Amino acid sequence: MIPSSVNLIPEAPVAEIVGLARQAESLGFNRCWVYDEGLATRDVYVALTAIAQATTTIKMGPGITNPYTRHPATTAATIATIDELSGGRAFLGLGAGGSLTLGPLGIDRSRPLAAVGDVLQACRALFSGRPVTMTGHGFTLAEAMLGYARPDIEIWLAGRGPRMLGLGGELADGVMLDFIHCEMIDDYVELVRDGARRTGNRPRLMYSTMVITDERAMAATKPHMTYRLVDSPPRIKSALGITDEEVEQIRRAMSGGLDAAAEYVRDEWVHPFVISGTASDCAEQLARLVERHGIDEFLLPVLDLADAPHLMTGVAAVLAAV
Repeated sequence: MIPSSVNLIPEAPVAEIVGLARQAESLGFNRCWVYDEGLATRDVYVALTAIAQATTTIKMGPGITNPYTRHPATTAATIATIDELSGGRAFLGLGAGGSLTLGPLGIDRSRPLAAVGDVLQACRALFSGRPVTMTGHGFTLAEAMLGYARPDIEIWLAGRGPRMLGLGGELADGVMLDFIHCEMIDDYVELVRDGARRTGNRPRLMYSTMVITDERAMAATKPHMTYRLVDSPPRIKSALGITDEEVEQIRRAMSGGLDAAAEYVRDEWVHPFVISGTASDCAEQLARLVERHGIDEFLLPVLDLADAPHLMTGVAAVLAAV
């Protein structure tokens, strides 16, 4: 079974999220990511703390947090504290953040490459336990120090743009490729490896997408394709044939909630980003992806909490066949 993770979106009370994390642990998933979507969901770090207290083996971290809503020293301290609480099971997931998170807070995603890179380096330095003085994009550290962090806490980076993926290859312990168009995975993997070659880094590769075996799973996926389509690079939008007007229509509809915006997402825009078919088909597709692209881990986004127990059980069986 390929090492695997779940990414839980905390749209329900934390107790429910904890129950799903415990089920994921029992099914053999080795990581539990928790979405950081700001006001749209429950607080990511409260959820992670509760998961740390209720589990024994599964690793946990934000999937993903951004460089804008918190000072990096606060992020580092929080992750180090959860790591201490959980007996060394925490990791940090970083990315530029999206419109669902930053829009309601009125935050402009300025210079995302610099912002993510600076936070990554600041957190790594703070995890080392040494005093850190630096000026980054939007923050300053002056002899800042964490006296209780584990130096080798993993830092994962998620992104879609070429330079962001290159940055992940250069500096991160792992790079998460999230809902990548199937025809472009090769290119994205190579961008990570190009970055790794520049520094001699050896990041792990994680592929994250939905496994769709029925219409119920498709319906659960569409709301969460809305912001991904809106935030996709021009190259992806061009490959899909989605126009600026259609993107703007989705963006406007998002103000009424993701379910409302999902009505404007076509099936043909979803299929290139997911694994779909029968359980056997999905196992074969995933096995080909792992072999062709050198994928180290698979991440299942759990987007519909009501259907989550059924989904995780089914996907665990698919993963066991890979």
